[in-house]
Amino acid sequence: MYILTNPIYFPPHETATEDGILALGGDLSVERLLFAYKNGVFPWFNEDEPIIWWSLPMRMVVDPKNYKIPKTVRNLMNRNIFQVSYNQSFEQVIEGCKTIYRKDQVGSWLTNDMKEAYLKLHQLGYAKSIEVWQNNQLVGGLYGVDMGHFFVGESMFSRVSNASKIAFVWLVNHLKTNGYLLLDCQIHNHYLEQLGAFEITRESYLKIIQHQ
Repeated sequence: MYILTNPIYFPPHETATEDGILALGGDLSVERLLFAYKNGVFPWFNEDEPIIWWSLPMRMVVDPKNYKIPKTVRNLMNRNIFQVSYNQSFEQVIEGCKTIYRKDQVGSWLTNDMKEAYLKLHQLGYAKSIEVWQNNQLVGGLYGVDMGHFFVGESMFSRVSNASKIAFVWLVNHLKTNGYLLLDCQIHNHYLEQLGAFEITRESYLKIIQHQ
C-alpha cells in the first residue's frame, strides 16, 4: 500500500487494490484535494482511520446531457412544495450532512478535519452547495466540488422526505444547462441508481474528466 508523504503525488490508478484503495496518509490541504479530484481520486475514511484515498474500479456517475428526470421527482417538483437555492448556505449544508442520522451508520465519516477542509475549498470557490427549503427551514441539500467541467458530489441529506431528491435533480439540471460533462457520484448505492445514476469503468471515467 502506497503511503503518501509531503510531495503532492498519487501512484498510478492501476496500483489500487481490488476494492479501490490507492494510497494512505498525506493531508487534506487545498492543494492535495484539488490535485486528487483533478486526477480522479477522492478521500473517504472514518474518524479513527488514516486518510484513505480511493480510485474505484467502477464509478457511479450521471451524464447531465442525457439525463431524464424520474417521473416521481418531476411530479414532486411541479407541486412547488420546496424552494431551492444555490451555494447560499454551504456551512449549514455540510453540517446537515455531518449530523444527520443514517441507518446502520456508526458516527460520521465527515470528520471535523474534513469539514474544515471543504469549508476552505468553499471559500476559494471550489466546494458548492444546493439548499432545499420548506417554510423557510433548511430541510435538505447536498455539496460537492466543482472542477469546472465536472462536479464531484460528496454528500447529501434530508430532514423531510424527498428533499435530497430535489437537490440532486436541481444540480443535474444546473450542470446540463452549463455544459458539464459529468456528475461524479463516486460510490454505487441504490438510492442514486433510482435517481438515474449508473456505473462506468475507471478507464472511461478518467477519459471523460481528462477530456480525452
